[in-house]
Amino acid sequence: MKIKELPLSERPYEKLETYGAESLSNAELLAIIIKTGTKEQSSVSIAQKILNLKENTNKEGLRFLQELSIEEFMQIKGIGKVKAIQLKAICELTKRIARPINTKKKVIKSPEDIAEILIPELRYEKREIAKVVILNSKNIILRIVSISLGGANFAYIEPKDVLAEAIRMQAPKIILVHNHPSGDTNPSKGDYGVTDRVYEAAEIMGIKLLDHIIIGDGTYKSLLQKK
Repeated sequence: MKIKELPLSERPYEKLETYGAESLSNAELLAIIIKTGTKEQSSVSIAQKILNLKENTNKEGLRFLQELSIEEFMQIKGIGKVKAIQLKAICELTKRIARPINTKKKVIKSPEDIAEILIPELRYEKREIAKVVILNSKNIILRIVSISLGGANFAYIEPKDVLAEAIRMQAPKIILVHNHPSGDTNPSKGDYGVTDRVYEAAEIMGIKLLDHIIIGDGTYKSLLQKK
């Protein structure tokens, strides 16, 4: 059945306006983004086919949508390039909305504080990304810098890249952070090796490496918490 053939109270646009967004199903919300269907199927039917792609993933809820490429969206009949790009834009917006509004002036008291800031951004990444959290003497965040973008299983991290911005800012403390796209936060030998090299290089430059934190799928691991 086409959308226009439904009673007004059951059409996604009218239903949202009357009862609120929370009253709509996932398919109905997607249908509003998709806007139009085809001669053979409604926008809700197309949305349901997108949701069915979850069967090929191990993600919970709607997280899998953020990992779909434009090409994967376009495999659904009724989704052209424009609609696929719109869907990707919406997915990126949801990731950005989940990020803390302002991290500056935030005092870091534990690895959990860092995890709270960076899990929303890094947990869905398909590639390893390394970041440096630069702190002042009171553990207040001055800046968060991305220093490395790797593949699905590694990010190439050099001590000089980790320390460069902290040296330029004359900051006394840093925290190294990177994600594991697999979701598993267990450190590798390489992770421990990087930590040791950065720790030693930072000491030479008079900078304290407070921690190296690995971000997984909603979890984190501190490599230096016990040291």
